[in-house]
Amino acid sequence: MAAAVRSPVYDAAIVGGGHNALVAAAYLARAGRSVVVLERLDHLGGAAVSQQPWPGVAARLSRYSYLVSLLPRRIIDDLGLGIHLRRRRYSSYTPDTHDPSRGILIDTADAAATADAFARVTGGAGEATRFSQFSERLEPVARLLFPSMTEPLRRGGEVRAALADDRLWQALFERPLGELLRSSLDTDIARGIALTDGLIGTFASADDESLRQNRCFLYHVIGGGTGDWDVPVGGMGSVSAELERAAREAGAELRTGAEVVAVSPDGAITLDDDSTVHARLVLSGVGPAVLARLLASGGAGVGAVPAPEGAQLKVNMLLRRLPRLRDDRVAPEAAFAGTFHVNETMSQLERAHATAVRGGIPDPLPAEIYCHSLTDPSILGPELRTSGAHTLTLFGLQVPHRLLEGRDTDAARAALLDAAQRSLDTVLAEPIADCLHEAPDGSPCVEARTTADLESTLGMVGGDIFHGELSWPWAGDDDALATPAERWGVATEHPIVLVCGSGARRGGAVSGLGGHNAAMAALELLAR
Repeated sequence: MAAAVRSPVYDAAIVGGGHNALVAAAYLARAGRSVVVLERLDHLGGAAVSQQPWPGVAARLSRYSYLVSLLPRRIIDDLGLGIHLRRRRYSSYTPDTHDPSRGILIDTADAAATADAFARVTGGAGEATRFSQFSERLEPVARLLFPSMTEPLRRGGEVRAALADDRLWQALFERPLGELLRSSLDTDIARGIALTDGLIGTFASADDESLRQNRCFLYHVIGGGTGDWDVPVGGMGSVSAELERAAREAGAELRTGAEVVAVSPDGAITLDDDSTVHARLVLSGVGPAVLARLLASGGAGVGAVPAPEGAQLKVNMLLRRLPRLRDDRVAPEAAFAGTFHVNETMSQLERAHATAVRGGIPDPLPAEIYCHSLTDPSILGPELRTSGAHTLTLFGLQVPHRLLEGRDTDAARAALLDAAQRSLDTVLAEPIADCLHEAPDGSPCVEARTTADLESTLGMVGGDIFHGELSWPWAGDDDALATPAERWGVATEHPIVLVCGSGARRGGAVSGLGGHNAAMAALELLAR
């Protein structure tokens, strides 16, 4: 009888094929290492994909993730990526919930117009000045931290000393964010504009003692060293497509339809067809909760992993035209070009959190809107572009996964979509339903993606887009930093198993940071 042929031993096998996995694969393959990516789905990119939700409608939407801020230029240059990002002129538009016929349009190209908008809503020029000063106070944090995201972890004490503003350190990193916002800004609406950055995908109160809202806020204000959030030309799928190209051209083996069912801490990976892949290192692009299950199936002892919980609703829409606003001073093309805040004053966000804690759907549902086609018309087919059609993405806040657990998925999705549409209608001059494009079958072009949908389609436990709690982007002063994996923030309790996805320290969002940092640690380990 012929001897069984053992599969080759790869230098690295990557579980999951999201954008971080592709970053890691590209770096490792470019360094001459053998690497295989194992993706359960029939396509790569994970949540960073563009899809056509409505058959027969030529609109390719960034169906899950949507904007880019934390992807460093270093990764784009290192991997030779043809990724193009466009800066949005308008930062945000926020209707006054007490009088939606007026609102605050923050125009990065016109400070005077921005100040006038603040004055109309808040009654004077002071709040515009305070808002500007608050943003300026955060700039040194972004300049200090963002370059460090692609370097080995610094100690917290070192970062604190380098910031040179100990009062800001205490306010931002040791006390709940709500205190900083109340001391910096005077109005409910301005505080809400700032607070939303702490609640994207994060269920928290402004005064949560866990500081999870502070960590989320930090990641949203340091991107690129400026805090700007940009639109990827061609949609989010163009980002993953470029990463896939770079990985393939470097020699990485990319497998789709390859579902991993067990991971052994000695580098043996079992697939659902009972085949086995062997590797010197295993990189995990799946969430820590999923990795723990795979390791347990592979016979490894694993510590307790906190159950992750996402807290967002995403509604994708295609409109025949942009809706009219109640505020006749602001053109819809300006209001929707940036982040359009809907019922997101600080007090509304706090009431929404309290409602969700009690198990109810917030009413009104806090949400923010993005119109990517205003910045990047290429995501629409020619006929749609000339007809005046536009995409609209709504991102709902304070909707934790617990609101869907134990409920009928379709009914819960419908209830959340209804809440989102009702909330949006309160600040428009016409119902959003009247502006929806129709598919060839006559159905409206609108879809909701809940945390339950992310869990069932993408395997994100609890629908958590961050794969768990975000961490500070530095090491504690007493943390072990003896190994490459520890120094790069990608260690697990098993020496040859590394985290390369959003669950890595400094992971989260479409950044590639988890993939980059895992690859750097892996290259150090493989060189030994």
